[in-house]
Amino acid sequence: MTSNVIVAPPLPEARGPLSAAVVSVLRDGAPASIARMDADPFGEDLQLALYTCYELHYRGFDRVDPEWEWEPGLLRLRARMERVFLDAIRTELPGGDDVGAALRRVTAEATEDTGVSAYLRDHGEWWQLREYLVHRSIYHLKEADPHAWVIPRLRGQAKASLVAVEYDEFGGGRGERMHARLFAELMRETGLDPAYGRYLDAVPAVTLATVNMMSLFGLHRALRGALVGHFAAAEISTPPGAQRLAEALERLGARPGAEVFFTEHIEADAVHEQVLRRDVVGDLLAAEPYLAADVVLGAQATAMLEERLGGRLLGAWRAGESSLRAPVLT
Repeated sequence: MTSNVIVAPPLPEARGPLSAAVVSVLRDGAPASIARMDADPFGEDLQLALYTCYELHYRGFDRVDPEWEWEPGLLRLRARMERVFLDAIRTELPGGDDVGAALRRVTAEATEDTGVSAYLRDHGEWWQLREYLVHRSIYHLKEADPHAWVIPRLRGQAKASLVAVEYDEFGGGRGERMHARLFAELMRETGLDPAYGRYLDAVPAVTLATVNMMSLFGLHRALRGALVGHFAAAEISTPPGAQRLAEALERLGARPGAEVFFTEHIEADAVHEQVLRRDVVGDLLAAEPYLAADVVLGAQATAMLEERLGGRLLGAWRAGESSLRAPVLT
């Protein structure tokens, strides 16, 4: 019998001075002070430190006082890390304000029969599929939560339509149909631990960056356009990949019903894509056309960070190695 008691995850193991400072302040109350901010923007230390700060706005951590969520010193440190991360993202992207072109590029890339989902469908082994689920658990166990931050920052049809999409993501009023719940069931079906945050110490920075981007865009009103651009890009790219992953599960002999999480996304996100393009992005830009560059930022950042993650996974798997930081699968 599955317990419904909510248990916060433990604090992660530090990966450098930044993350050590954040973990130390949350565990011991030590001052969160860093004199220099010279960490790799996409590296293990900064990404874990940023993720830990953001997690205070979600489930928090075991034995960590909820009051730390709004502690001024920790927020100042987080703001410094955010600037480094966002500046690095912008540097990596072509930019521009042609939203239509940016979304068409996402569509074209999503329909290419390449990448992680195609590899898993055609060549992947069971352990590789399970590793993929470990990576994705960092987001999918809180699926759609980061996007909820943008709701009060929108208005009119853009708000109404985004809420309609979120309603589906959260199960249409049925707790057992929430996408996060479906993913937890998928983890159980594949022999993984569905506990929230269970695999945080195992996943690398490239995985954390994909989730940190969502939190960064969602928690800042000034980046509401970027969050909308990200959400649109994610919904556009999901159905083709979900179809391939459902086929991978079938080829690898997963138990019947294990593919429900992916088949749900094939059907739902095909509709969500159109709603986001027309009613969310379209209405937002009709009211605030000056946000076009931010919408492009969100779409391009999503593609760029997903490409970096895909490179990590495929590079390791083709070499016969684990893509995780630590061996957690048996």
